Amino acid sequence: MFGFLKRKKNRFFRDDELELITKAIRSAEKETSGEVRVFVEARCSWIDAIDRAKELFFSMKMDQTSDRNGTLVYVAMKDHQLAVFGDEGIHAKVGTEYWTQLVREMISCFSRDNYAEGIAGCVLRIGQALKTHFPYQPGSDRNELPDEVAFGK
Repeated sequence: MFGFLKRKKNRFFRDDELELITKAIRSAEKETSGEVRVFVEARCSWIDAIDRAKELFFSMKMDQTSDRNGTLVYVAMKDHQLAVFGDEGIHAKVGTEYWTQLVREMISCFSRDNYAEGIAGCVLRIGQALKTHFPYQPGSDRNELPDEVAFGK
């Protein structure tokens, strides 16, 4: 189902950095019914990063989680653009300023060339919000989306 996303080669992170991000995703989702994805590509030309994040969010069917609580962390490495987009369920709980603050925190890490750490930290913060508003429900929760980082062009 998500094969087209997995075929893209990782050109941006060392193996240990990629593992750090994947572990953050799994940790963030451990105590919540929410889902977090990370999508990284080189360029985000002729479109605003949040618009690109929305486009990817819907093309990856992240809006089909049962509680509408999926969140996408989007980064265009060469164009130095990023965005965080949350589905209507989580957005209604945390609001626009929350996403803006997460982006500010990632930019702060990125300005020190700490890309993997910035993404992982953002994912963990999202996990805390999801845990607060959508706690894990034993017996009914399942991992609805892949945990691996997705790569574009």
